[in-house]
Amino acid sequence: VQLQASGGGLVQAGGSLRLSCVASGRTDSPYFMAWFRQAPGKEREFVAGINWRGSPRYYADSVRGRFTISRDNVKLTAYLQMNSLKPEDTAVYYCAGGDSRFSYTGDSYPYWGQGTQVTVSS
Repeated sequence: VQLQASGGGLVQAGGSLRLSCVASGRTDSPYFMAWFRQAPGKEREFVAGINWRGSPRYYADSVRGRFTISRDNVKLTAYLQMNSLKPEDTAVYYCAGGDSRFSYTGDSYPYWGQGTQVTVSS
């Protein structure tokens, strides 16, 4: 399975972006899909996760209420709608996928996208 993330860019604080993650290499997308991010000098952190049914959805406390994860299983795509962006959201965002179990730490996701840069200016 290959994951291709896109949609990053430069946005002012308070703005919005929508990230996409398209799966290829098989006829269905991974059962669990998640977004992680890594800012310069910091460890990678969990942002949001979703299973194939679309519920429940999991969020980091820092983004809950501002970000929304969703997926379209027909299009083999997961999305991350990011609203009310803050400078501290600046990071490289990675999508991840796996079929075995949900995880906040990334260890259960064998499939990773290449990352897309999100920069939020103040």
